[in-house]
Amino acid sequence: MPISHAPRRQQFLQALGGAAAVIPAALAQRHHADVEFPFRQDSDFWYLTGFDEPGAVALFLPHRPENPFVLFVAAKDPLVEVWDGCRWGTEGAVAEFGADLAHPLDQLEELLPQYLQGAEALCFRVGRHPQVEPLLLKLWADQLDRAPRRGSGADRLLAPCPLLHALRLRKEPAELERLRLAAQISAEAHELARAMVRPGVNEAEVRAKIKGHFLARGSRGFAYPSIVAGGDNACILHYTANNAPLRDGDLLLIDAGCSLSDHYNGDITRTFPVNGRFSGEQRALYDLVLAAQLAALAQVQPGHTAEQVHDTAVRVLVEGLCSLGLLQGSVDGLVEQGAYRHLYMHRTGHWLGLDVHDVGAYRLGEHPVTLEPGMVLTVEPGLYVSDRLPVPEGQPAIDDRWKGIGIRIEDDVAVLPGGAEVLTAAALKAPSAMERQL
Repeated sequence: MPISHAPRRQQFLQALGGAAAVIPAALAQRHHADVEFPFRQDSDFWYLTGFDEPGAVALFLPHRPENPFVLFVAAKDPLVEVWDGCRWGTEGAVAEFGADLAHPLDQLEELLPQYLQGAEALCFRVGRHPQVEPLLLKLWADQLDRAPRRGSGADRLLAPCPLLHALRLRKEPAELERLRLAAQISAEAHELARAMVRPGVNEAEVRAKIKGHFLARGSRGFAYPSIVAGGDNACILHYTANNAPLRDGDLLLIDAGCSLSDHYNGDITRTFPVNGRFSGEQRALYDLVLAAQLAALAQVQPGHTAEQVHDTAVRVLVEGLCSLGLLQGSVDGLVEQGAYRHLYMHRTGHWLGLDVHDVGAYRLGEHPVTLEPGMVLTVEPGLYVSDRLPVPEGQPAIDDRWKGIGIRIEDDVAVLPGGAEVLTAAALKAPSAMERQL
């Protein structure tokens, strides 16, 4: 089921009303000297156009129904293309990407005023696009100056984010198919990684195994800087050094997902013993995190909220930590005071889509957003036992036997009309699957 960008453009144009939107592409980013990072398109621009070249600018013009979608793109240039690869140019922008009109990028300053003339408002994300923003703000200022004489002009500058991100939050069937594929490839890599792990293997070798599978399956590679964290490294939430040898008796936490050619992402975390056997303390905490995750997953259904998912995981974790002697007091009081946050300091999930931490509101004012079919989120409780954060007053000191244990279990979940689908179920997580004979 192919992704179609045209219906999205139509929805966006309808949502704009009388406003005209200017949506720039991402720019190429310098790595060092004259070397650039691999190009990654702006997700909003990609969502509406599918055009994967840097520096382009898209106009959405509901006040010009004869040509509401206009692209400004880099012109074809054989000399540049010898060095950097093929460009689509203006003809390709129309023929392949559905633009009603297309112009060379160097004509943007000249033509932008006439395209935006007659719009009731201008829709543009300020602070993100330094090459386009001065043009747009000058044009808007000129319209404001002329408005008292003409009696018309764009009197407001709006952000496109609320309109566009509300569309992106609810995935189309074709998007769900792409997310299923990203989840499948990511799960396969986790299974391959666990099979190769043993004491003495380096975190970097495990990371390489995962990346190799991502590339072999046709993805772009990692969706985000992966975490391959043995032992106490797993208690560093954004650990990305990934270069330590794995030690006998430690756990290994792997947080890694792939990004497909069209930017849809997987995001999985699994934790398992390096030597194939949990210690008593490791198994106790693993069982607790898994119980919290399963309880939270059961809350993913239409009509519930992401806040309910988080609150459910927290309550299970706090109850279990009290039973293990790592917390003391009433569960309600501990939850209300946040007295568990030295052991569990992050939320239980996030939206997933074209961005790993995808766009979309979690709350509308005082009210949490209700889960609806088409939404996709991660569910990822964890526990991280170390000396990095102080133990809250009134809570028990942490015995050394617990320290250095970091566990997170994360799945990608799609909300469906009748419940939910765990997209990443092919990555095993039962305790029996995490243990093995070396």
